[in-house]
Formats: sequence, C-alpha cells, structure tokens
Amino acid sequence: MSKIPYPLASRENHPENSVVQVGDIQIGGKSATIIAGPCSVESRDSYVEIAIELQKAGAQILRGGAYKPRTSPYSFQGMGEEGLRIMAEASDITGLPTISEVMDVETLPLVAHYVDILQIGARNMQNYPLLKAVGKTKKPVMLKRGLANTIEEWLMSAEYILSAGNPSVILCERGIRTFETATRFTLDLNAVPVIRKLSHLPILIDPSHGTGHSGYVPALSRAAIAVGADGIMVEVHSNPAEALSDGPQSLTVEEFRRLAPHIHQLSDFCQPFFEEAKNARTAKISVS
Repeated sequence: MSKIPYPLASRENHPENSVVQVGDIQIGGKSATIIAGPCSVESRDSYVEIAIELQKAGAQILRGGAYKPRTSPYSFQGMGEEGLRIMAEASDITGLPTISEVMDVETLPLVAHYVDILQIGARNMQNYPLLKAVGKTKKPVMLKRGLANTIEEWLMSAEYILSAGNPSVILCERGIRTFETATRFTLDLNAVPVIRKLSHLPILIDPSHGTGHSGYVPALSRAAIAVGADGIMVEVHSNPAEALSDGPQSLTVEEFRRLAPHIHQLSDFCQPFFEEAKNARTAKISVS
C-alpha cells in the first residue's frame, strides 16, 4: 500500500495529467481555461448582459454566486435558487457552462441541478461531510484552497472527493493568509509547480481573491499561466463600483476584453515548455 496519504490524488500513482471534461471544454488540456463572471448574481438583466459580453471576449465558463458565504451576516448573501435559474438561462443563451459555490449538503442537490461545476469555497475546504457529498455526484468539482491550509491538507481534501467516487476534481489556488496587508491575501504561485510535482489534478488560479485589487489581476493572471496553471478564474462586473460584493477586485468588461487574448497567447507559447516538464516528471516516476 502506498505511503502517500493521498494516493488517488498523487502523481506517483497516476503519472499522466488528468483532464476534466466540461461540455466541450477540457480543463487541464493543452490550452488555458478562462472562467469569468461577477462575484454574485445580482439580477437577471445584469447577469445575462455580462455573460453575453464575456462569451464574446473569450471566457469559456461563467462564474457567479447564488449562495454567498460572507464574513458579515449583514452583507449580501446571494439570490439563492433564483440566482441559479438566472445562471442556467445565461448558459442557454451563451452556450457556456457555469460554476457556482455550494455551501452545504442541504443545498447541494439544488445547486447541482442548475450548474455544470460545483465549487467548494475556501471556507469549506475541510467540510468533510460536504466533500463526501460532492464526491458522490457526477458533477466536476472545483476545490479552492483554504486561506490558512497547507498544500498537503488541500490534497487530502481532494482525496475525500476522489475516494467517494468522483474523479473530476479541479484545484484552485486563491491566496493564503500571511502577515502582508498590501493585498487581501498572498497569492501562492509556488503552489502551481508544487502541485504539478505532487498531483495529476488540474490547477487553476484565482487572482481576484488572491489580491483583492483589480489592478493586480492582469499581471498575476499572466504569471499564473507562465508558471504552469491550467487556467484562471477572475471576477468581472459591468460596474465594479456598484457591485454588491467584491467590487474592488473585479475587472471591468473592457479590462477583461484586453486580458483574455493575452492568456490564450501566453498559454500557446508556454505549452512546449510544459510538455517538456511533464515528460521529465513522467520519466523520473517510471525510473523510480
């Protein structure tokens, strides 16, 4: 029996990179995936309007919060099922799949009914009953790293989902808490090559939450692709100043329109280097 505490997530037991299929999109394939959308679904018209703009600008998956875990109980908590219905309508109009956070076991069936990818947020990374429950679904799951968790703890949480029978797990680094106060969190780009060495699971970067400042998002999005991430998830709002949640870290549509082509071009440029690194890892595992 393997001494690795996360055998299903381990690259040692699964040398080839895993690819998670979402409709026609391959997360972990040969090109970067861009997930974009507002932090929260705020209304039908605003969400559908921005979804159409994002689809034109190069987004491949729509994000949006229907149930929002907020630090303050007085902050906007999301539209609930109505928000999920709006996301499903936007998906029908644009042809783009959707991702939204599931906060608890009770609302899991409802969220799974409407969206294509289930997101486990940072605050729920070690909610083991929820991890087991999403592991029993057939929906792809994006697992965000907790804001004070180690990479091993993160992979152990992925193991809960995998061991429950769901192989379609996507990791997402979204910043960890450090002593630094210049940004909301410290975006740990180290995690990408570390995960690449330890695990076969695809990994995305969320520079919006990682920095908390929209001005830093484009640079760190490009950096994420350069270090080998399989894509990015960014928050975009038609009017960030009036957003009901996370406005300061949200790009405008025009800013996203300028960023998206750079991500795809950089992904294409870096791909040969990633292939070379992958072959070297696979060869090393085979020899050992």
